[in-house]
Amino acid sequence: MSASHGYQPSWWVYVLHQVPRTNFQFEVVDSNFVPTEWNYQQALLFLASVAGLCLAVSLILICVYLIRFCCCSPEEEEDSKSQRVCCVTWSCVAAVIICCAGIGIGFYGNSETNDGVYQVTYSLTHANHTLTSIDLLVSDTLEMLNSALRSDLAQLEEIFSKRTEFVVIMRNTRRQVESVTQHLSGMSFWKDVKLSPTAVAEQVNLIEDYRWLAYILLLLLDLIICLFTLLGLAKQIKWLVIVMTVMSFFVLILSWGSMGLETAAAVGLSDFCSNPNGYVMNATQENTGLNQDILEYYLTCDQEVMNPFQQRLTMSQRALANIHSQLLGLEKEAVPQFPAAEKHLLAAQAMLNTTEGSFHHLVALLNCRGLHKDYVDGVKGLCYDGMEGLLFLLLFSFVSALSFTTAVCSLPRAWKRFQNRDSDYDDGDEDDPFNPQARRQMLRATGRPHLPSFYSYSSNCGSHSSLRVSAPPISNAPVSQYMNQSGLFSGNPRYENVPPTDRQSPPPSYSPSMRTSYISATREETDPQCRTEFLS
Repeated sequence: MSASHGYQPSWWVYVLHQVPRTNFQFEVVDSNFVPTEWNYQQALLFLASVAGLCLAVSLILICVYLIRFCCCSPEEEEDSKSQRVCCVTWSCVAAVIICCAGIGIGFYGNSETNDGVYQVTYSLTHANHTLTSIDLLVSDTLEMLNSALRSDLAQLEEIFSKRTEFVVIMRNTRRQVESVTQHLSGMSFWKDVKLSPTAVAEQVNLIEDYRWLAYILLLLLDLIICLFTLLGLAKQIKWLVIVMTVMSFFVLILSWGSMGLETAAAVGLSDFCSNPNGYVMNATQENTGLNQDILEYYLTCDQEVMNPFQQRLTMSQRALANIHSQLLGLEKEAVPQFPAAEKHLLAAQAMLNTTEGSFHHLVALLNCRGLHKDYVDGVKGLCYDGMEGLLFLLLFSFVSALSFTTAVCSLPRAWKRFQNRDSDYDDGDEDDPFNPQARRQMLRATGRPHLPSFYSYSSNCGSHSSLRVSAPPISNAPVSQYMNQSGLFSGNPRYENVPPTDRQSPPPSYSPSMRTSYISATREETDPQCRTEFLS
């Protein structure tokens, strides 16, 4: 197909078409698109196995790295160790961010591929509409002509039976009508074909729906893994990072597998797009049995290719013109002599006018421009949008495979660092009051501390020193220790809800100044009473 007809193979098609192809016996295979041949299938499988080889290499590298990480951990200085861990963590974060960018590329490629396939299905559906319209128009025209032969023209021949010259004209008209029906019946070239473009479009659309859904699920899975990996690294959640490592390993296998399928599909599509006419012509002729001239006329639509229906159309048009002139002559000469023939002549002329309108519509439908446009639109959608989307999907699979390989190697060192940071508290001094574990052990060992009652003074009159002694000592313990002591009341009513006389300790809101004021007020109240008792 030349560039003047709207399609020119792209540069990517040319590059991929030049990729060498070999079968399993390492024999060179031709790059012509013949998907039914076993050698060509072996060549595509061989290209897909390159991704399998990359998967094997990545798995070996991961195993070697993990073995070295688990078994060979030399002692390093603290500064160099922290720098190495920081580098590993940031490399993992960078790999996840690059994978997110690849996911965006994958979404775009999936959309472009879907648009290309949709264009193919739309073109097939529109071409089927054109072919169906041709069949219906031809069948309706033939039915109308046959009806006229059986009714109006037969009646006119009986009416003109007494005039030999009129009978000759009518028989000639009937022969012309039969000739038109014979020519028109040969123009319905798709009538007996079992292959339906609509059925092919539905099958392609069904496969594309499953493909689109599968890639959407894969992209969403990759995105979820990346987001949860970043969350686990940011929050230092060990179990989440471990789960995402396992999921990354699983998606790594899927990425390399999808890359193999996309490589084979891209190379095969480039072979088709480099010469689509050859494969479409051979496949259509094999499945439909159509004449090669008809297929070449519609696939190329070139002025150098003659219209295979041109002769039939010309002869039909001449026959219709002769029928029209003969009916006009009969109307002028025979109607004055045979008034009964006027009705049948008018019906025959109406039939002729309808036939001529249908004939012009049929000429437009049989022209190569309509079907050829559908063909070119389908090829453009598949070889432009489809190829572009497939290449973007290939890039996404490659980027995600490399990113998840890096993540699988980096995440184990990251979660080991999380474990080490959690165990740093165990290395502290047990006597350190700021050590949370030492503080908890001290509270378990001492149990509930005894707090002297703020109201434990005697009701008898005594010295003021006895009141001061009964007051609880002022505690300078940190607030955290007091909060830890408050946890000893678990299982009992809340401390604030117990009456003050039953608390056995001052409320936490009482300050030393408040306690001193209360002792002074109590002393002033008890002094007169003591004097009265002493005098009595």
